[in-house]
Formats: sequence, structure tokens, C-alpha cells
Amino acid sequence: MNFETIVGIEIHVEMKTKSKMFSLAPITFGDKPNTEVALLDMAFPGTMPRVNKEAVKNAIRVSNALHMTIDHELWFDRKNYFYSDLPKGYQITQQARPIGSEGYLEIDLDGEKKRIHVERLHMEEDTCMQHHFSDYTLLDYNRAGIPLIEIVSKPEIRSGLEARKYVEKIREIVTYSNVSDGKMEEGSLRCDVNVSIRPYGSEKFGTKVEVKNLNSIANVEKAIDFEAKRQSELLLMGKEVEQETRRFDEAKKETVLMRKKTDAADYKYFTEPNIPPIKLSEEFIQNAIDTCPELYDHKLERFLTDYKLNSIDAKIILSDVEFANYYDEAAKFTKLYQALANYMISEVNGYLNKNDISILEFKVEPKFVAELVELVQSKQINSSQGKEIFAKMVKENKSPLKLQKELGATLISDEETIRKLVLEVLAQNVTLRDDYKAGKTRAQGFVMGQIMKKTGGKVNPGIANKVIVEELKK
Repeated sequence: MNFETIVGIEIHVEMKTKSKMFSLAPITFGDKPNTEVALLDMAFPGTMPRVNKEAVKNAIRVSNALHMTIDHELWFDRKNYFYSDLPKGYQITQQARPIGSEGYLEIDLDGEKKRIHVERLHMEEDTCMQHHFSDYTLLDYNRAGIPLIEIVSKPEIRSGLEARKYVEKIREIVTYSNVSDGKMEEGSLRCDVNVSIRPYGSEKFGTKVEVKNLNSIANVEKAIDFEAKRQSELLLMGKEVEQETRRFDEAKKETVLMRKKTDAADYKYFTEPNIPPIKLSEEFIQNAIDTCPELYDHKLERFLTDYKLNSIDAKIILSDVEFANYYDEAAKFTKLYQALANYMISEVNGYLNKNDISILEFKVEPKFVAELVELVQSKQINSSQGKEIFAKMVKENKSPLKLQKELGATLISDEETIRKLVLEVLAQNVTLRDDYKAGKTRAQGFVMGQIMKKTGGKVNPGIANKVIVEELKK
């Protein structure tokens, strides 16, 4: 019997705001534990929440990117449960009225588009971070209260591959809109997937298994594919699939039981009494949308049409939003867009990878990269001189034009000077003209090699070839 995989995904996204969702505590990563905490974050009596306006704008931007209906009134609820990572004993969230509802995004499957519908997008606060040791757990409240958006898909995903594409698309939206850095390995974007299977043709859903806290896009695909296989093997053996919560063991490449689920949790939701409903004006919503940075799909279209880049290079550059923004800035200083793309992918990206840094840590101004591309492409310098200038440029962040003068990196482009060099070589090798006329084209390459040797490679090859051919034909 063949089974169809049914997947729904819940994605939690940490927002890049300066302060927390309901307190003024700053958000700074890497600080000492429990140093960025407000009284509200620790649930001190008498403290009152206040809504982070920037977080609301971020939620509107992502909702708009997902073609969602945006609620013009904010309502918050309390989700009540007791757990060590939840200081108040409840979480402020949006259960009854999410800010975004009934949207969709499209994924690309071998050139075909598939639309995945998104059920809801709501705002909430994050829990504190737990650090587990052998026989005890420590709590870091720096993360408690960081603004989150939770994006819940409808169960329309049918494979691990489709799930990976879906998560990649969500990540593109939140990173390009500058809502989040989207780093799964650091917990900025976290995935829980619900997986069930059913016989093809059946309309009834199977028993759902939740796989929690997937920390990479690759693991999302692997966990779903393994879980679908595990469930199908159980059913084929006549066993039942039990409702469980599992995790993905990266070493074993399989899902592992965390706990059984017996009843649905009763969180006893009720409207948050300390935050009255907040009306959002049409102007506020439209301003949030209009001020959203350029999204991936629009940027890709612009790179293909305005810069005339090939699709592969455009997607390589766009794989990192900051790298794409750097290219955009450099492109203001040259019209050699494809050459600039080639140089950034090979030389700049190679330098970043070798030194294990991001483009944000790259000290060279974008216009200097554009200038260097212009120098190389116009044959004012050769490739080896270009590498020499680049090596000095990354250390000093100087203009390549200045470095060219400092290093004496110029090509001989004067025709008469080059002609004298060619004639010297021909005088020393009297058979070269006859060889060339006899069809032995290697004579041309020999002359080029000799004059390059004489000048240390500082001859403009385009002009040199022209002069060599003229003299060989005489």
C-alpha cells in the first residue's frame, strides 16, 4: 500500500527589535546570562506590559509578504501553563485574533509553482533559555520576552523536499524584510513539524506526530522523510501510529521519542487583561508595508532584468541578504554588472570563506570593488596585478586607483613601444613570419610569450596581439 505524507509546519521567528515584546529590556546577543532583564520579564508583581511598536510593524510586513488579511485591531491573550522557562506562569500571545490570517506562499518545484496556504501569523513573547547539564538545569532570562512571530501553515505540504522549500521561502521573507537574521543554528528561526500519513485517495487524516525544535533546513527535510517512512512501516506491520512528540537525532538521522501525547493540552486561554485592544490605522499599516525593505523575489527579478545577470549568479549573490545589498551598492559605480557579479562570487566570496567572516565584516568599500573590476576589464591591469591590488586593498581599504600608482601596476598600451618589442623578437627568430604564413599559429603565441617575459607580464594583451598579427603578416 502506498501512503501520502501530510505535513503542517509551525515556524517561530525571533525579531530583530532593540527591546523586548512587552518590556524595555534591550535585546543583545552574547551578553552574560541574566543581565538584560526587566522586572516584567521576571514577573515582578505590579509590572505592566507595553506593546513593542516595531514588532507590530514587523508582523505586518511579513503578513503582507504572505498575502494575508491583516487585522486592524490588536488583541492579546494569556496562554496559561507552568514550566521552568516561563517566569510568569503564562505567555502573552494572540490566540483568538492573530494579526495575520489566511495567506499563502509559492514554492518552486522543478520549474513548477505550488501554492502552500498559511493559516495564521501571530505575535507572542519568547521563553527564557534553558541550559541542561548532567544533573541540573540553568535558566537564562535574557531571552525571556524577545518578540516572536509564529507562522502556521495548513497541512498542504506533501514531502520533506516541499517542507524544505517552504522553510527556505519563509526564511527569505524574514531576512530580506529585516525582521530577523533567520539563523536556525542560533535559534532565531525554529521549526516544529506535524507529520501524518494516509492511503492515497483517502480524505481522512492519519495520527499526527510532532517533531520539535528542528535546527536546520536540511534537518527539516530529513526528519519528515524519516518520520513518514517510520509511520508507513508501522502501518504495514499492522501496528498503530501513536500520537507522540519526537525530536530529530542528527547523529542517527532519525526521530526519537520525547513523550507520548494522551490529551490535548488545555492552556485555558483568556484575553490579556493588561493590554486593551489597540486599533491600527490604515495609515500605520500602509506605512509598515511601504517602508519594508525590498524582498527576495522582487530583488531577483531586478537583478535579472536591470543588471542582466544570469539566473545562477543572481541566486548565488542573493543567497545572503547582506551580500546582495553589498552588490547593489557596488553596482552604483560600474555598468559591468556581470563582471562585478563574477568578481564578487569568486574573489570577494573566496576571501570571506577563507577568513571565515561575513560581508558585514569585510572592510573594503563597495565602490572600490567596482573600481577594481573596471581596471581589470578595461585591461589597464592584468589579472595578477588585480590580485595584488586586491590583497593590499583588503588590508588598507584604499582605492584601487591609488594602489595601482603605489604598486606601479600599469600595462604597456602604447602601440609603438609594443611594436619595438615585437620586432626585437622577430629579429631574433627569423623563421617566425614564414611559420605563421604556413599556418603555424603557435608563432603568434610564441611572440606574445616572449614580450610578456621581457616586460614581466605588463603588456596590454589586446593591443599586443593586434600588433603581433600585423608584423607577422608582413
